[in-house]
Amino acid sequence: MGNLLTYGGIVTKLRAMEAKLLKPENFEEIAALSSVLDVVAYLRENSSYAYVLDLLDENRMHRGDIEKILTRQLYHEYSKIYRFCGMKQREFLRLYVRRYEIDLINYCLRIVINRYDEPFDLNYKKQFFDKYTQISIDDLITSRTTDELVENLKGTEYYPSLHRIQESGSVTLFDYDLTLNQYNLSTLWKKRKKILKKKELELYTRECGTKIDLLNLQWIYRAKKYYHMPPTTIYTLLVPVQYKVSAELIKELIETPGAEEFEAVLQKTFYARHYDFGQQLTIEQMYTECMDRLYRAERRQNPYSIAAINTYLFLKEEEVRKLTTAIECIRYGLSSGETLAYIGGKTQ
Repeated sequence: MGNLLTYGGIVTKLRAMEAKLLKPENFEEIAALSSVLDVVAYLRENSSYAYVLDLLDENRMHRGDIEKILTRQLYHEYSKIYRFCGMKQREFLRLYVRRYEIDLINYCLRIVINRYDEPFDLNYKKQFFDKYTQISIDDLITSRTTDELVENLKGTEYYPSLHRIQESGSVTLFDYDLTLNQYNLSTLWKKRKKILKKKELELYTRECGTKIDLLNLQWIYRAKKYYHMPPTTIYTLLVPVQYKVSAELIKELIETPGAEEFEAVLQKTFYARHYDFGQQLTIEQMYTECMDRLYRAERRQNPYSIAAINTYLFLKEEEVRKLTTAIECIRYGLSSGETLAYIGGKTQ
């Protein structure tokens, strides 16, 4: 049962929050709507987003405006969980929040590299970041170049890695993004043993290891299919951790001549052998499906553990991703079937 005394209250709170998540039938109804205004009206009547949507000016219905509102709701729910947790769970949540930090840094890098005229609109994130993270939005919004941005991250754990590649010469947005992701995943793998013990360490090792494996597979595939990178370059993209995919199989996948051959070798992996999806999935959908099944299984088997928090946050982030994608599809006039295909639902 895990630690009922430690997690009893948290699990009760999470169950109440999960009951308010959108269900597959909600997404089918959303996909059938004809305008963004209709989606906003639907969410006001049928979801937990009513409060934050009331902050939305109906004259500003661009994707970015709505995405900000959805992100605020995600941060709000993280905050509710954090307040309900004890010291050990809060230590884990501080590790978890790094993904939001990296998203913010990548957003700022895109702004300064692309030289937008009105670069920063981060006030809606400021309260959350000031309270829960090591990053100062007040510092970041003064950045006008990548050099300034990296210097404004001085004092954070991300600075040494970014400063090191900055000094290497001509650096692209891809290089920064890759460095941040490699650093983050490698650090999560190393720090897990300092924060978690026994059963929870076993659970998180399984979740973190699976995520690293699947992202490495995704990066190899994209490098071959879209960028036609040579094997020597592909090796540099990967997180140097092997969990269920051996170094030998990674080598075989990298050295396949093309995407089709890659997909054939992919069938040898633990994930292809143990997950029968019953349909053709893209490698991105395979990642989401595998993580979804793993999180739910871990929570089912260990309901009073860190798995309860991890699973809820994953489900909430997936909900925000699906809603953002659905709104964009509706804006461009896609059919309900096409919209559902993009968000990973059923096609019609």
